[in-house]
Amino acid sequence: MKNFKSIEYLYPSPPKVDKYSEFTPLDFYSLTIPASKKIQFKLGYFSSGAISTLAAGFATFISNGGKLDLMINHFVNEFDFNLLNDEGELSSTDIKFINGVLSDGDLEQIHDLLVAESQHFFNCLKYLLNHTGQLNIIPVTCADGELSHYKEALFLDENGDKIYINGSGNFTKSGLTGNGESFIIHRSWRNSDDDELINFEEKKFEKIFKKEATDEFVYLDTKKLVKIINEKGTDSNIKELIEDEEELLQKRLSKSKTSIKMKEYYDNLIIENQKRRDRKRKSIRPKFPYENPRQYQLDAYNNWTKNNYKGLFAMATGTGKTLTSLNCLLTLNSTSNVYKAVILVPTVALVDQWKEECEKFNYQNIITISSKENWEKQLGFFNTLAKLRNPSFIIIVTYSSFVRDKFQNYFKKLPKDTLLIADEVHNMGAPSLIKLLPEIHLQKRIGLSATPDRIYDEDGNKHIDSFFEDKAPYTYSFDMKRAINEGYLCRYYYYPHIVTLTNEELTDYSKISKQLAKHIDSSTGKYKKSKEVEILLLKRKRIIHKAENKLGVYRKILNQEYKKRGNLNYSLIYTPEGIKQVNSIEDEYNESKEELRLIDSYTKEVSQLDPFLMVKKYTSNTTDRKRVIEEYAKGNINVLTSMKCLDEGVDVPRSELAIFCSSTGNPRQFIQRRGRVLRLATGKKIATVHDLVVIPKINLEEGETFNMERSLIMGELRRVANFSHLSENKSDTFNELEYICNHYNINLFDIEEEITS
Repeated sequence: MKNFKSIEYLYPSPPKVDKYSEFTPLDFYSLTIPASKKIQFKLGYFSSGAISTLAAGFATFISNGGKLDLMINHFVNEFDFNLLNDEGELSSTDIKFINGVLSDGDLEQIHDLLVAESQHFFNCLKYLLNHTGQLNIIPVTCADGELSHYKEALFLDENGDKIYINGSGNFTKSGLTGNGESFIIHRSWRNSDDDELINFEEKKFEKIFKKEATDEFVYLDTKKLVKIINEKGTDSNIKELIEDEEELLQKRLSKSKTSIKMKEYYDNLIIENQKRRDRKRKSIRPKFPYENPRQYQLDAYNNWTKNNYKGLFAMATGTGKTLTSLNCLLTLNSTSNVYKAVILVPTVALVDQWKEECEKFNYQNIITISSKENWEKQLGFFNTLAKLRNPSFIIIVTYSSFVRDKFQNYFKKLPKDTLLIADEVHNMGAPSLIKLLPEIHLQKRIGLSATPDRIYDEDGNKHIDSFFEDKAPYTYSFDMKRAINEGYLCRYYYYPHIVTLTNEELTDYSKISKQLAKHIDSSTGKYKKSKEVEILLLKRKRIIHKAENKLGVYRKILNQEYKKRGNLNYSLIYTPEGIKQVNSIEDEYNESKEELRLIDSYTKEVSQLDPFLMVKKYTSNTTDRKRVIEEYAKGNINVLTSMKCLDEGVDVPRSELAIFCSSTGNPRQFIQRRGRVLRLATGKKIATVHDLVVIPKINLEEGETFNMERSLIMGELRRVANFSHLSENKSDTFNELEYICNHYNINLFDIEEEITS
């Protein structure tokens, strides 16, 4: 990293930047910003001129760990607002050029450059704001009600040397064209007068940024400016920011007059950066993140290639589906070292999780696409480059964004040899996805899931199998029994707990069952398809999910475990679910008001047990979900309560105790949830699972409701048998349920044989 003294020979003498000198504002910022460790700006507002000139060197400043303090007015003027939204147009009256009138072509180039530099600056600000936390924004207006028109700045380098500038009152777009601005450069090491002036100004700056200058300024809310930064900025990594910066700098130099010394400096700098990038590029070639892939991951790749690069990987949660598929991408391109992939995921949380896994492989050019991303510029850029230089890229997109026309317009242009990876592949059978399957042109395909089947949806399963040219037992399978036996998942104890329906709930359940009986097709023994049947089934399911007696049984389990362990560390609780209409994949994971109330009530039970227990809800409304998972993994959060947000592949490390209160009859859900709990972790020996099993009160006299009650119990016991047959205490399950099984003439061994065959 260069410091101020090492580049001092390039500064003008006298130390002034104005329209008569060869040393331009761009030259000053291009030299000073990347050599700084801390910068404090006291400006008027976010004008296009300020944005553009500050863009120079900003990414390098960030990469060196730079910190930025920014005091500005709380607004953007109309011209700049339109320009930042690509709505403004430049004319000869908008910018006064030094060297005469520009042609229309030149004007268009300046406009494009201005927009690009503005975008780059906001990308840098967003990185500082959200990744390093090194951005401090202080929006103000003057105490007398006037707007501030300052253009002052303090720069501090790694040696403690300082530079202070103070110049023209208007920091506007006229400064873009070369020499329109004017300011004096003061350097702390040059003479005592400059040093004294800088120390005096530094104290004034510190007072402002500590919000102590209330006699001069009214401090305003930062929300508006933070919103502008997050909306206008694109999520980029530091490598992308630096490369964008160099490209902009080269364009700027081709349009600005500058001294021979500065041109030589820039040319040498670009050459040095290119050499450094070449060295770095060799050091970041994609590689498997651990010592070697496991044998089963190699087997999965070999099976996939034999199936013409298509197939489904049915792998138990915790066995490394993500690593297995990314290793296929790595091995597939091991000779060319060029990789292209599109990864489909159900939730925004998984977008972030997959990106982290890709980065472990040293994959570059990762584009994330969801409802919260400003992604179009990035994807358009890579689509263009794909035709010219065949670059590597990975696009991670939610299913909800994937089906939208906006994304499909780009997707259809991607190279045919791009690998498609569909995580939680059962989502591919959703109606909105089925319509798109015939149009998907990517020929290499991998579908991932612990349970690829869509329950009660044979049509959806047929479309998935056809698209991936695969079917059970699939291209590669790795079931939970094998994962436990081979030590990839931990062993566990399983305890079912009987929850009876109240008399009122049983009456309602029986009433609905009698209504449903009228809709059974005598030839198939199944319910006829109709809106009325759907409504009745949802009503009956709601009774099971919200069974009143669940809360008391749950409270008893909490007390027992707390007394036995002395704590509830690493506890995961799946609360009962409400029943709602789901219109899209995204809707499935957004809790309704009813569901949020259920999570609240089960979360409060933990706090009432011991107010010192740290319990946290994990829902679609949780804004800091990544941090919540990290704190839970560290043990700083003792108990995590959730509903569906943890279903789809979210890695929850070291859950040792789980309580399932949801009574889900969906095999995919309870198998995935069990997999969450069985992940291996340092210090973890075995897991404990408690499961609330809903049954009606047993009547000694068998009445007309007997068959309906038996049907309800059979549904619950299929889940119980699935859990118990791999547990360490299988006999406890049979002892707990023996009386019920005998009463309803149910053989638990027969159910277990049915689900394992």
